[in-house]
Amino acid sequence: MRHMLMLGALGIAIVASGCGTEEREWMKLDQKYTTAEFRRDLAACTIKGTLDEECMKKRGWVSVAPPKSEPKKEDPLSQPAGRGPRR
Repeated sequence: MRHMLMLGALGIAIVASGCGTEEREWMKLDQKYTTAEFRRDLAACTIKGTLDEECMKKRGWVSVAPPKSEPKKEDPLSQPAGRGPRR
């Protein structure tokens, strides 16, 4: 019974850690690159398990998808939903 609890807790920990990682895609817009070059730069810019985005940008990489933590920027000139233009 004790082994089953340990295995269950380990399984939950593995699943929770997998869900917590943020998947970002990176690319270089102005030049060709190899997978080996990407892996080298990724390893060089990862410090204590955290990716330094500024380091990646300095090496010419651009994030394809914005991070989830960035708030949406609203257009100050847009009208609220459901309202038409005034006449």
